[in-house]
Amino acid sequence: MKRIIIFLFLSVAFTSCKSTSTAVSKNESKRENRTLVNNLIEKATDNIGVRYKAGGTTKSGFDCSGLVYTTFESENIKLPRSSYDQAKIGKVIPLNDAKKGDLIFFKTNKSRQINHVGLITEANSDEVKFVHSSTSKGVIISSTKEPYYKNSFEQVNRVLP
Repeated sequence: MKRIIIFLFLSVAFTSCKSTSTAVSKNESKRENRTLVNNLIEKATDNIGVRYKAGGTTKSGFDCSGLVYTTFESENIKLPRSSYDQAKIGKVIPLNDAKKGDLIFFKTNKSRQINHVGLITEANSDEVKFVHSSTSKGVIISSTKEPYYKNSFEQVNRVLP
């Protein structure tokens, strides 16, 4: 009887330890993801004011997908080079579920396919802000409240866990 009690005690103790370590690893994972998202946003927004350059991936000029590609590459995350192909990565989610670190895609200038991408820097119930490289102003932060982006919005993709 004494052995059974000891066995049950040890089983409960080890089971408790295991579930505690899982909770800790989930919290660490959330913290790491938050740090990763903040690093990506900081890297992208450090380029605010850099001019637009078709095919550009450097401080001498970025196009929209070049900015996103280079930003994620800085954290060793490989994405396709074009906005059209980037839109195929991750999971498409509703705009009202968007959060910092997600990618936002547009069909601009009456395009039939996705041709513009940004990195979400802020998201709440009525507005999403994103950093991107626009042809007219270079790297800037814009909002889905702006008519141009409201009318050309296509999808949001979650590419990070």
